Amino acid sequence: MTARATLPYGSWPSPISATDVARARLRLGFPLVSGGDVWWQETRPEEGGRTTVVHLSGGRRTELLAAPWDARTRVHEYGGRSYLPVPVEDGHALVFSHYEDQRLHRLDPGDPKPRPLTPEPAVPGGLRYADYVLSPDGTEVWCVCEGHTPDGVRRAIVAVPLDGSAAEDAAAVRELVTGAHFYASPAPSPSGGHLAWVQWSHPRMPWEGTEVRVAALEDGVATAPRTVKGGLNESALAPLWADDSTLYVISDWPGWWNIYQVGLHGESPQALYPAEEEFAAPLWQLGGMPYALLEDGRLAVLHGEGDQRIGIYDPETLDLVDLEVPYDHWQPMVSADGTTVVGVGGGATVPSSVVRIDTATGRAEELQRELEELPDAAYLPTPRAEKLEGPFGRPVHAYVFPPANPEAVGPDNELPPYVVFVHGGPTSRSSTVLNLERAYFTSRGIGVVDVNYGGSSGYGRAYRERLRRQWGVVDVEDAIAAARALVDGGIADPERLAIRGGSAGGWTTLAAITQTDLFKAATSYYGISELQSFVASTHDFESQYLFGLIGPLPGFERAYEERSPLRRADRVACPVLLLQGLDDPVVPADQSERFAAALAEKKIPYAYLTFEGEAHGFRRAGTVVRCLESELAFYGRTLGFKPRDVDPIDLSVG
Repeated sequence: MTARATLPYGSWPSPISATDVARARLRLGFPLVSGGDVWWQETRPEEGGRTTVVHLSGGRRTELLAAPWDARTRVHEYGGRSYLPVPVEDGHALVFSHYEDQRLHRLDPGDPKPRPLTPEPAVPGGLRYADYVLSPDGTEVWCVCEGHTPDGVRRAIVAVPLDGSAAEDAAAVRELVTGAHFYASPAPSPSGGHLAWVQWSHPRMPWEGTEVRVAALEDGVATAPRTVKGGLNESALAPLWADDSTLYVISDWPGWWNIYQVGLHGESPQALYPAEEEFAAPLWQLGGMPYALLEDGRLAVLHGEGDQRIGIYDPETLDLVDLEVPYDHWQPMVSADGTTVVGVGGGATVPSSVVRIDTATGRAEELQRELEELPDAAYLPTPRAEKLEGPFGRPVHAYVFPPANPEAVGPDNELPPYVVFVHGGPTSRSSTVLNLERAYFTSRGIGVVDVNYGGSSGYGRAYRERLRRQWGVVDVEDAIAAARALVDGGIADPERLAIRGGSAGGWTTLAAITQTDLFKAATSYYGISELQSFVASTHDFESQYLFGLIGPLPGFERAYEERSPLRRADRVACPVLLLQGLDDPVVPADQSERFAAALAEKKIPYAYLTFEGEAHGFRRAGTVVRCLESELAFYGRTLGFKPRDVDPIDLSVG
């Protein structure tokens, strides 16, 4: 074995390039299975972030949508599943939302190109569709429709004819359910006698208060709707029919998202597997289901505290048995048919992959990986789950990823720099699944601690609600606590700590550096810097999100002002790197631009990089490469090491 070279942390040679990370930004999602066929979405960074649909049948993989077709829906701006296979005489047609015009289109087997199913809106992208399901008679697609007009945004569950008649006559689109601000998960009963769905209204978010409702279907019209689970302070999600008179529903009424059985004839909801575990995740995107029904009546479920395992639950015996598969965490999107389950799973050394499982044999088969070629496992960090102590003794969940490189070690008298990763959402969470972005840093001798601060999902409702009216306080305190724990444990160099995050994580990053001098560098990807202008300009889905995170308006203006990093820019204690897409509808570019101007006025070193054509969450390979290389160069300059293979970065002062 070759002896490892002793080199300063941050300067280690690494085979993991920014281009490799960009290539790993291939995103797989929302697999569906029917018979022996499987479909899934692929979002490809090398194609400018275009999303296509892949079909696997008889061992043959086919890309159904060639460029420029882009299967992405903008409902809620975060989208979700953007397609639905529809059985036809000679196979399956594909119904999908095209990103450019947001109209639904249909592609039949053998057709040269798709044809539109929905009318052309008065404003481009003004009518959007998501969460598709086939109607009981097979002649329509039922889905959520989001309409944007100068008067505001309106949503409904609608029926879109599959014959294309609505493309010319908008009146052919029928409204099935209206009246609430938001809808999700339309689900007809097996015989078509009832329709179930999820709904909620401002100012609540879907992890705060939702209702599962059921209505009778009479001549294709939903009548006499009533709530069967959920309410103002209960998040009820994912209606799934067991039979014509029984629903499964996931609710966090006991403090954790658990599975309930609900009857349509006045029976009390029955908790099927009470546990301090989550069986669902926040409803940021539409069209996914965290569990699925097998042909024998059992359920394929995802569950756990933190990362979610996959298992089989038997409603008759009440047993839950985990499947023995090499995937430690699964995304909340599974589908089943017969004895087959498909989902997206991954692990610390396994990238997220579309996986097909035969529950009769336990055999798991990878159908597609987000990263085909992996670096040597010795360059990948081994995650360590930590439950750290935050302020007032409250626990803080985090994953620590130490530097890892088979070619190099750090000097005996030197501790490594560490970067605190802060996830977005803020009701999201980080996992242990292989992430080349983390490995890009750890393989160079820079440690990472990924913090699931109070407010993160995966640890029950009480943990999520720590952020209620405490955003910019609890999240910042927990990020600081994680960094200090590494210092106190002799793991990280106290003079070389950095913090970085995107979106809501960018907010926490900017808020942290105005409240402590612990960090010597900070990177914000499209972060929020000023709250009142953000509330006035952001999209409808999150337009009242801050009412729960900060407080309602009018009434809490002072809290909005006091917590905004822009108002405290004179307290920034370290250089800042700002990265922003210029077409971001969620966090408008002026949030970063105004913070950069404030840093310039205060003569605080900074760099501000902008990217045309990028929206919320960078999708293009070139953008990812430039951002990562700039970030590494930025840490080298501010934390005192010389990284390899990247150009130095210039910082502005004044």
